[in-house]
Amino acid sequence: MSASSADAGPEAGPNAGLGAGLTIVLVKAGKTKIRYPAALVADDGTRVTVRAPWAAPGVRDFGFVRFEPGDVFTEHYWRDAWFAVKEVRTGGGQLKGWYCDVTRPAVLRDGELIVEDLDLDLWVSADRRDVLRLDEDEFEESGLAGRDPAAARAAVAALDELERLARAPEGLTGLLD
Repeated sequence: MSASSADAGPEAGPNAGLGAGLTIVLVKAGKTKIRYPAALVADDGTRVTVRAPWAAPGVRDFGFVRFEPGDVFTEHYWRDAWFAVKEVRTGGGQLKGWYCDVTRPAVLRDGELIVEDLDLDLWVSADRRDVLRLDEDEFEESGLAGRDPAAARAAVAALDELERLARAPEGLTGLLD
């Protein structure tokens, strides 16, 4: 996937189509894992921010957090970074935390924001006490390091950077401001 906004289509300009609907397309191992509608909040040409309700059916309990119907995700995707950061709130507005996906840079094309998930994730609780690296075993099993060593190195570097930012005094908010 290319990360340049030049191939992202005419709607990729800063704040073009603000408030419009987009479809988030999460791809994993070459297959579409999930597609869901989201409202465009901002697009500065590098970062695309959308808002969407919890898209999966029912409740997903990870042990450290529950995602459930009514939860609202404000999702930040970059065309030039290997991650996405999703702020998770209850329907009533209470912050649950930030779920970070390690991905290839996002591509916006024809009303779809296409994101390739590279298995690695980071969870940061609302109080920032818990910073959890997730799915490192899935990443190893994916074989990405053998198929695309440069992408694997970029993915690990992205997870390290997200963890560093999450543990910094300003946390992830410095990245999202």
